[in-house]
Amino acid sequence: MAVINRISGFADEMTAWRRYLHAHPELGLDCHQTAEFVVEKLREFGVDRIETGIARSGVVAVIEGRAPGRAIGLRADMDALAMDDLTGADHASTVPGRAHACGHDGHTTMLLGAAKYLAETRNYSGRAVLFFQPAEEGPGGARLMVEEGALDRHEVAEVYALHTLPGAPEGTFETTPGPIMAAVDTLHINVLGQGGHGAMPHEARDPIPAAVALVQAIQTIVTRNRDPLDDLVISVTQIHAGSADNVIPERAYLNATIRTFSDAVREMVHRRLHEVAAGVAAAHGVRAEVRIEIGYPATLNDAQATEFAVETAQEVAGHGAVVADRTREMGAEDFSYMLAERPGSYLFLGQGAGPALHHPAFDFNDAVAPLGASFFARVVERALPLGA
Repeated sequence: MAVINRISGFADEMTAWRRYLHAHPELGLDCHQTAEFVVEKLREFGVDRIETGIARSGVVAVIEGRAPGRAIGLRADMDALAMDDLTGADHASTVPGRAHACGHDGHTTMLLGAAKYLAETRNYSGRAVLFFQPAEEGPGGARLMVEEGALDRHEVAEVYALHTLPGAPEGTFETTPGPIMAAVDTLHINVLGQGGHGAMPHEARDPIPAAVALVQAIQTIVTRNRDPLDDLVISVTQIHAGSADNVIPERAYLNATIRTFSDAVREMVHRRLHEVAAGVAAAHGVRAEVRIEIGYPATLNDAQATEFAVETAQEVAGHGAVVADRTREMGAEDFSYMLAERPGSYLFLGQGAGPALHHPAFDFNDAVAPLGASFFARVVERALPLGA
C-alpha cells in the first residue's frame, strides 16, 4: 500500500488549504484565524466533536470509529515565525514580519487531510483525537494543552506527530526510538559594573572584559565539565553593551541557548553557569546576575510506538524510504510535553531539496502532503483495527 487513493483524490484541495494558511500566518498562542479555518473544514468533514480555545486558540477534534475502542492522538502545530517571507510565491505571506518558514502550514494541512478521510471512512474502532496546536515556536502550546487536560479528557492512549524535513529525499520518513530532539533552556546574564570615562578606566569597573571572559569561560563547561559522550551545546548568541566610544558602560548583557538530552547534564550545566559567572565576575570586580529560563524537555520517542510508526511509514512510503535510526539532533520541540505523558513517536517527513527550516525563502512542498495525511490515517486504522 502507498498513499491512500482517496487522499490522493483531494490532493488539490489540500494544496489550496495549505497555501491559504501560508498566506495568513499567525504567531504564538494567537492562531485564531487559523483555528477558525480548521474548525470550518472539520465541520464540513462531519467530525463528531470539536473543542476550541484550548491553549487559547488550539482545536481538538474527535472522530469516532465504527466500534468502541481506545483513543489515538494525532498532533499538528499551527503557528508561524516572526520573520519576513521571501519565498516570492503567489501564496506568500500577506502579513509583514510573519512567515510559515517551519512548515506548520503543511503540518496542519496533513492533519486536516487525515481528518477528511477518517470522517468519511471510519474504518477503525475507538476514536481518533486530533490536536491542532498553537505556539510550538513558543511559549509551548503542547504544554498548555496537556495542562488543560486535553489528553486526559479524551483518554488518549498514544500520540503521534510529523515534521517536514527539507534536504531529506522527498517522501521519505526518518525517526528513532529514544531521544530524537534536545531539551532547550535560555541563559540570561547581566554583568553589572560601574560606568565611567573611556579615557580613565581605572576609575570605573568595566563590565565588557568580564562579559568577554564569560563567553570563553562558559565553553569550558562543554569541554571540561561533561562526559564527552554526553551531547551538550551552549551557544552565546547575543552580547549587548555600551552606547558611545568614550563611555565605559554600567552593564553588559549575555544571552545563550543551552541544548541537552540528559537531566544530569542539564542540572550540571545550570549549576556550573552560576558558579562560573560568579567567579569571572569576582575576578573582574563586577557582579553577575544569572537567570536560566527553563524551556522544552527532550523529545523522547517510545520504543514500541516508534517501531509501530516505522512499520506504518514503511507501508505508506515503502521500506527503502524509511530511516528507523536517524541521528538525534539538538533542535527542540514542544511535542515533548505530550510524549512525557503518553507513549508515542515523532517523525520527520522529507520534502526534498530547498531552503532550510526558518530560512525566509522556505516553503512547504505540497507534493508530500498526501503522504503525511496517509501516514496519520493509517496510524489510526492500524492501531485501532475493527474486530480486534
